[in-house]
Amino acid sequence: MWGIKMGKWMTACLLAALSSGVFAGSSERAVEIVKERCHLCHGIDGEASSAIYPRLAGQNAKYIAKQLSDFKSGKRKGTMNDMAADLTDEEMAVLGEYFASKPVKAHRVRKKDFAAVGYYLYHNGNKYSGVAACKSCHGEKGFGTEQLPRLAGQHKRYIVDQLQAFNGGSRTNDHAIMHSIASKLTELEMNALAQYISGMN
Repeated sequence: MWGIKMGKWMTACLLAALSSGVFAGSSERAVEIVKERCHLCHGIDGEASSAIYPRLAGQNAKYIAKQLSDFKSGKRKGTMNDMAADLTDEEMAVLGEYFASKPVKAHRVRKKDFAAVGYYLYHNGNKYSGVAACKSCHGEKGFGTEQLPRLAGQHKRYIVDQLQAFNGGSRTNDHAIMHSIASKLTELEMNALAQYISGMN
């Protein structure tokens, strides 16, 4: 009996050691890629060097991997097409895990009255124009899902740019639902939403 328990314990320890070794190797590869090609725009910790680039810190891992895959295939267009062209599926996955593990920082909201308009739209939508509440897909706190992006804490400029891209059709992936929503938002509503979302954490 003792021998069986000991054998199970040793097997569990071996599996844990192997898995930690694989994770360590994957993590090291992610750091290499980030230093080679990601950090100039997105920062080492995913905080982005400019508001035109998305914050990746805390973003959902599988969502990041999916976006990289879409850039690689050309389903999504942009400067990232070349960056993702030679990434393997495993590298996309480890990059997703890497950025997902980084701490998230929220922006300071200066225009609180304007952000309140965004709060209302995010949580209630606009029944007069047919805009659904953002929380119905992205969650009460803006954390998203494995398939949908985390919005909380994202740059205001980037949020507005993406809404405009969905509206105009230049965002060529994940656009079916978002086009129908963005096309009904006014410029004021887009910016109010961005103001509110950037302060979520």
